[in-house]
Amino acid sequence: MFDDDRASQALGIELVETGSGFARARMRITDAMVNGHGIAHGGYIFLLADTTFACACNSHGPTTVAARADITFIRPARGGDLLVARAEERTRFGRSGIYDVSVHRGDELIAEFRGHSRSLNGAPDNQPEGAKP
Repeated sequence: MFDDDRASQALGIELVETGSGFARARMRITDAMVNGHGIAHGGYIFLLADTTFACACNSHGPTTVAARADITFIRPARGGDLLVARAEERTRFGRSGIYDVSVHRGDELIAEFRGHSRSLNGAPDNQPEGAKP
């Protein structure tokens, strides 16, 4: 899935590690990602966490998408910072799952993200456009 994720790759997100219900990714904050306050725009931090969540929840095989997600920003990130996101599965039930993603700059916690996933049932009408069943 990540190999075909042009949006994440265009932002320089690197998938570092994956496993069953787990993923780790990183991204360097560029000057183009900094807002008018001189800090990283929260949308980029959310995107890093969301990408890492997607890799973790798709590690089980069936095409899985986000049903909902939220993020709490703890500290600001700045241009040049290398952020590392770690996603861990908390539970799976039926076609749903819950995953937590922590985003760090070194040892400092930057943000906490919680994503709820939903696996598609595999019918062609329920696959996202371009998805491989």
